[in-house]
Parts: sequence; structure tokens; C-alpha cells
Amino acid sequence: MSQLRGYYTGGTIHIVVNNQIGFTTSWEDARSSTYCTQVAEVVQAPVLHVNGDDAEAVVYAVELATEYRQHFNSDVFIDIVCYRKYGHNESDEPRFTNPDLYALINKHPNPREVYNEKLLHRGDVDEKLAKEIDANFRSNLQARLDEVRQKPLPYAYQETDKAWRQLEFVTDDAAFQHSPATGIAKKDIDKLLKHLLNLPKGFNAIPQIIKALENQRKLVEEGKIDWALGELLAYGSLLLEGRDVRMSGQDVKRGTFSHRHSCPVDMETFQMINRLDGIAPKQGRFLIYNSLLSEYAVLGFEYGYGLASPDNLVIWEAQFGDFSNGASTLIDQFVFAAETKWRRMNGIVMLLPHGYEGQGPEHSSARMERYLQGCADNNVTVANVTSASNYFHLLRRQLARPFRKPLIVMSPKSGLRAPYNLGLISELETGNAFREIIDDPNSKPSKVKRVLVCSGKIYYDLLKRQEEENREDVAIVRLEQIYPFPKQQMDAIEKKYNKAEFMWVQEEPRNMGAFGHILLNHSEYNWQYSGRKTAASPATGFAKKHEMEQKAIVDAAFKLR
Repeated sequence: MSQLRGYYTGGTIHIVVNNQIGFTTSWEDARSSTYCTQVAEVVQAPVLHVNGDDAEAVVYAVELATEYRQHFNSDVFIDIVCYRKYGHNESDEPRFTNPDLYALINKHPNPREVYNEKLLHRGDVDEKLAKEIDANFRSNLQARLDEVRQKPLPYAYQETDKAWRQLEFVTDDAAFQHSPATGIAKKDIDKLLKHLLNLPKGFNAIPQIIKALENQRKLVEEGKIDWALGELLAYGSLLLEGRDVRMSGQDVKRGTFSHRHSCPVDMETFQMINRLDGIAPKQGRFLIYNSLLSEYAVLGFEYGYGLASPDNLVIWEAQFGDFSNGASTLIDQFVFAAETKWRRMNGIVMLLPHGYEGQGPEHSSARMERYLQGCADNNVTVANVTSASNYFHLLRRQLARPFRKPLIVMSPKSGLRAPYNLGLISELETGNAFREIIDDPNSKPSKVKRVLVCSGKIYYDLLKRQEEENREDVAIVRLEQIYPFPKQQMDAIEKKYNKAEFMWVQEEPRNMGAFGHILLNHSEYNWQYSGRKTAASPATGFAKKHEMEQKAIVDAAFKLR
């Protein structure tokens, strides 16, 4: 990553504390290369191998590496060849697997003793002075420890620290039942629309982009926006507030499903433009990068960027939702657990394309159930949104609240274009906010016998059947935010339709999706279920079988007893 445009840092000094064994694995069992640092050859970074017993050589290597990094702005590695005195930890018994090595280590003086002997041998100090220096150093360490236990040392907060100190830790359920207002002034909406719907004069876009803009203009004339426009409007509105927006992932500039087109390329000059540049003189920056093909590495970088940049929006998009499987280590160790483990907030946004369309097990499910399993203490937000205007507010809400939480969005695929997921421009205006639940706008509670509660793309299949059959006895309620669960709002829905039965409808198999999470945490609702049966694989790859399964879900949802 080190030389790629979106991840270049001006050079990194990699210090490898090379203890030669990893827990109980010897180096000859741990890798195929001679040196653990041979990966540095990929970017032609120099490697300084230095003996950890030679204190002066280690200092020299660090100074040389620092000077190299500052001069060439490139990576450099320091391989400190040393050992673990006690194996994996003080209670480990390394002689189980490395008796020969630890027979030598037990007899070997530690680096302080080695350096002390070297100084004595050179005549730099006498033995008495060496002992005094050692005693004074240990005494000083103890004195400082005692001091800070009684009175913490003063600390000068850095800029990032100051930004985080303006925010607060929030876990109370009440803070997540309703969202703050995130609408913007109509004049700003008009300004953004004018900018986004017109390319610079003389720019020769490919026909598909011209057609997409024409379709968006027609929608705007009807007072509507599609998913892509809602997203770019959210980013543009944050830029107008002076915030930066950073986004990375595979094919994010055009969008994996060719919807975003944030940085089109001129057909004749091959020059790329950023459509969110030039909105206003003092706007924030829209930083968007097509990433390398390592979900683990890229999400890790963006998570770190979010830690260093709490006032800006940082986004990672997976090409398909289940591609995030490769980043599961980062997700488990940091995204879900960091606030509890280390008291570190993060506002990282993960966009995970999700939806059953007959494309097979690798291109259907973002594994929503895995994310919901990690939800507790209001640690993250998991959303599955069905409206471009609601998506606009969801993104803006990330920076509007006085705290930061990771946001995981089950993003649509086929629903990226009209007539699906459309939003009203009026819903973007001042006073509006993200809606955790969207009730059926046309329902008459006295006539409703069944309420279908769903989330995401399946809503449009249900809506189509409802409209085709003119079913007034069935209402459809959308759960846009699955976690934190908007219980107050859902209780109000239950009260509104108190004479109807409730059914949860999902595309995913019964052992996947949101049903298990709702059943476990909200069993008081006692909802019925319509969805695919339990399965080991997320989805079929046969289009006809997919259509049959999808139809069966909708049939069951509308078949009243």
C-alpha cells in the first residue's frame, strides 16, 4: 500500500522486534523466506538488520532509518534480531518446543549487562560508576512511578485529542430512539443539485454517464432523487460545512454497480474530474480512492484514518458485502469491540452491498447476521435503508451526533436505480431527520389484518404485490435501522395495529439475516416468519430457483389464515 495514492504516508519506519520464535513456532517453521523482512523487497525498501544485544548499533540503525525516511519519504525497515527471555510470557515454558535455544538463552547476559561489559572493556566507565548508574536509574524509575501514582504528569493534548474531547461516550438506550435533525436549507439543496447534475463545459463524458444524468434530471423535476444522487448530496452537504469526506474501496469512483460516477473520465483527453470539487470556495475535500484488493488492509487503514479524523466522514465500501469476510479480524477486534476494550470511538462507515437477486452465494449476502451477533451496548449501527432521502440523513447523522459509532449499511444493488429506493427532495430540507422505522403511508389501521415488518430490498417485492392486489388488509412497515433497535417506535407501531398479527419478512434464510437477532432480543413481539428456510449457503445461483423462492416468500406473507 505504501506507494499507492490513497495510502501514501510519506514513508513509514517499520521496527521489527524479531524474537525469532512466534509463541512456540521456530523461524524455520514460520516462513519460506530467509528473513522475515523480505516482504520489503516488494517496494524496494531498505532493511537494516541489527543485533539487539548491541545497544549502540540499534540506536545508530534508528537514526539512519529516520534520516533515510525524512530524506527520501520512503519506507525503511529495522530488523532487530533478539530473543524472548521467557518465551511467550513469564508463565510460558519455551523448553517444551525449543530446549536447545533456551538452554543458550538462560546462560546469556541481558542487553544491559552486555552493554555494561562493553563500556567497562572500552574503559568508558569504571565498575563502581557502572553500578551507581544502574542503581540511580532504577531508583529514578521507582521515584517517577511513585510520583505519577500520586499526581499525574501534565499532558499537552494534540489536535486529534482535542477533537475527541469535544465528543462524549454514549451508551444509554434513550439516545438512540430518535435521530437529530439533519436536513439542510433548500438553497443549499438547489446549489448542490445544480452542481451535481451538470458536467463542466467541454467535458466529454461517455454516453452512459450522460444518460444517467438525464435520468436524474427528470427525477429532480418530479421532486425526487435516486440512491446515487442522495449519497452525493449528503457528501456535498458535509463539504459545504467544511468537513472532509474520505472514501475507498474497489471501484468506488464509478461504484461497483456503475451508479456513483463521482470521478468520470473525459473520452478524448482521458482527464478525470471530481464532481464534488468546486461547489464553494471554502468547502471541504472529497477524497475518493479505488483501493487495492485487500479488504483487511484497506479497512484497517480507514479505521485508523477515522481515529485520526473524528470530525470528517470516513467510508469503506466492499465490492460485494461478503467480501468483507476477509476483513473480519479488523471488524471483530476494532469496529465492534474498541469502545468497550479501549474506550476509543470511531465513526467509520462500512457500505456492504446486499440483496438476493439470483447471483449466487458469493454475491448476495453481506452476512448481516454476523454483524448483528456482535451488537451490544449500542456499540454500532446496522442499517438496511430503502429510501435515498433516508440514506442522505443516515450519512449526515454520523457527524451530527455528539458521539461517534461505526455505521454498517447493507447497501442495495439492483435497487440503486429508479424506480427503487427513490427519495423526495422535500425530505432533505431543514427539520427532517433519519427515520429508523417507516410506517405504511397508505394503511388504514382498522382494515389491517396483518403487518409485514421487513428491512431492505424485499420491501419492493412486497409493495408490488400489495399494489397489484390492492390489499388494504396488509400493511408494510420498514425497519430501516435494525440496531440499535428503535423499540419506542416499534411499540407505537404495535399499538397502532393492535388488532393485526405481525410477521417478519426477509430474503435471507431463517438462520441468517435479522430474524435470529430479533427473535433473541425482542421475543416479546412474537412475530411470525416468512423467508427462506435454513440453509448452509446464503443463496442459489440459479435465476429460476431464485425467482421461485422469492415468490414463495411474498405468497406466504400475503396469505392470511
